[in-house]
Amino acid sequence: MSLVKNVGTIGGLTAISRVFGFARDMLMARVVGAGLVADAFQLAFTLPNTFRRLFAEGAFSVAFVPMYSKALHGDGGEEKANAFANDVLSVFVWVLLAFSAVAMVFMPGIVWLLASEFAKVPGKFDLAVFLSRVTFPYLGFISLMAMLAGVLNARSRFGPAAFAPVLLNLFLISGILIGNHLRGSTGDDRVVGLALAVAVALSGLGQFAYLWWETRNAGLRLKVSAPKLTPEVRKLGKLILPATFGAGIYQISQFVDTFFATSLEQGSLTLLKYADRLNQMPLGIVGIALGTAILPMLSRHIHTGDAREAQRLQANAFEIGTLLTLPAAAALAICAPAFCTAFFVGGKFTPADGAIMADIVVALVAGLPAYVVVKILNPGFFAREDTRTPVWTALASLAFNIFLNIVVVRKWGIVGLASATAASATLNCLLLYAILHRRGWFHFTLPLAGKIARQLLATAVMSAALWWLVPQFTAHYAGPWYDRIWSLGLIVTVGMIAFFAAAFALGAVDKSVLSQLRRRRAVRAKADDDILEVE
Repeated sequence: MSLVKNVGTIGGLTAISRVFGFARDMLMARVVGAGLVADAFQLAFTLPNTFRRLFAEGAFSVAFVPMYSKALHGDGGEEKANAFANDVLSVFVWVLLAFSAVAMVFMPGIVWLLASEFAKVPGKFDLAVFLSRVTFPYLGFISLMAMLAGVLNARSRFGPAAFAPVLLNLFLISGILIGNHLRGSTGDDRVVGLALAVAVALSGLGQFAYLWWETRNAGLRLKVSAPKLTPEVRKLGKLILPATFGAGIYQISQFVDTFFATSLEQGSLTLLKYADRLNQMPLGIVGIALGTAILPMLSRHIHTGDAREAQRLQANAFEIGTLLTLPAAAALAICAPAFCTAFFVGGKFTPADGAIMADIVVALVAGLPAYVVVKILNPGFFAREDTRTPVWTALASLAFNIFLNIVVVRKWGIVGLASATAASATLNCLLLYAILHRRGWFHFTLPLAGKIARQLLATAVMSAALWWLVPQFTAHYAGPWYDRIWSLGLIVTVGMIAFFAAAFALGAVDKSVLSQLRRRRAVRAKADDDILEVE
C-alpha cells in the first residue's frame, strides 16, 4: 500500500474524528461557555488525554512498532511477533493499573501542581480534582488500545486505530446532551461537567473493546498471562523513557501551557483548548497521519539497508506535509475571526470570548508547519531505534518554551502563551533536521526546496484573495445559521480554488501524487509499493 494511500486512510478517518470533535467543542461552548465548570473539565480531560498522547501513542508506539515490525518481518515471523506482543501486554496491564491507582490517590497534588490558582475560586479546585478522578480510568483503557493499534499499524491496517477517536467524540457529544438535559431548569453547569467526565471514562472502554475486536478479526489472539520481563520487554522499557521526551514535546508543552494558562483569568484554559481544536484539525489529519504511516514503512527500509528509499520516503512525506499544511496555516490565521465567531459564539459563549479565541488561533497556527514536520522527522530516529537523540532536542525546546512563557505571559496573556508554544515547536523542528542532516540520514534536496518554494507562492496567492474577501462578510458570521454556512462556505471555496489553481500553474503539485490518491501502484521489488514515487 503506498504512502499516499496509507495517509489517505488515516487522514480521512482522522478528519471524521476531528469533525466530530469540532462539533463537540461547538456544543460545549454554547452549553457551558468558558467559565468555572469548563475550565475544571478541560483540566480533568487534559490529564489523561495528555498522558495518553505522551506515553501510549507517543513513547510506547514509537518504541513498540519498530520492534514488533522487526520481529514480524524477521526470521521468527508471526510466532515471534505474537509472543513479543503478548509479553508486552502482560506487563503493560499491571503497569497501567498501578500508575492509574497512584495518580487517582494523589490527584489533589497533581491538580495543585498544574492549577494551584484554581484554589482562589470557590469550588473550582475541588471540582477539578473530582472530575479528574472520574476521567482518569480513560488512560488505562486507551493505553491498551494504543498497543493494539501498534500491532495493526505494523501490519499496514491503519483504519481501525484512526477511526477509534470518533467513538470518543460520540461519547462526549452524548455526555453534553445528557448533562444539559439533567441540568434542566437548575442551571447548574456542574451536572454537565460530571456527565462529560463519565463519558470520557466510558469512551476509553469503548475504544479498547473496538480495537480488541479488530485484532481478533485480523486473526490475532493476544492474551494476558503472568508478567515476564523478557530481554525484548526490557529493551522496550529502555526505549520508552527517552521516547517519552523525543515523541512527546508537544504533549509536554501542553502541561507547561496548562500550568501557565490556569494562572491567568478564568476561562483562559478553555479558550486555549477551543483554539487548539482549530489548530488540531490539519495537524491531526496531516501530521499524525504521515507520522503514523511512515514509521513502519521507514523501519522496513532501514532494516533491509535501503537508505535510498528511506531518504525518498521522508522527502516525499515532507513534500505532502507542507503542501497541505502551509495553506491551512495561512487560511486559519486570516479566517480565524470568521471561524471563531461563526462556529463558537452563541449561548454562553460571548463575542468577547470569540475575539480572544481568534487571537489565540493566529498565534498557534504560526507553528503549525513545524508541528507537522516534527511528526515526519521523528520517525527518522525512531525507525533506527534511536529514541535518545530526540530527548535533547525536546528538552532544549521545552526549556525555550518555559523561558518564553515566563517572559511573555505576564504582558500578553494567553495569546503570548500560544505564541511561545509555536516558537518552541519551530525550534524543535530545526534541531531535529540539523541532526538528521549531519548524520546523513535525511537531507533537503534542491527539487524538494523548489517544490516548497512553489507551495509558498501558491499560499501567498490564496492569502491575498482571503485577505480581501473575509472582511466583506463580517456581518454574516454572527447571523442566522444559514448566513454563517453560506458565508464560510464561500470563503473556504474561494481559498481552495485560489490555492490549487496557483499550485497547478506554478508546478507545486505533482500529477503522480494525485494519481496515487485514486489507485494503487503495481508491486515492485523491495516493497516499492510501500513508497510514494515523485520524480
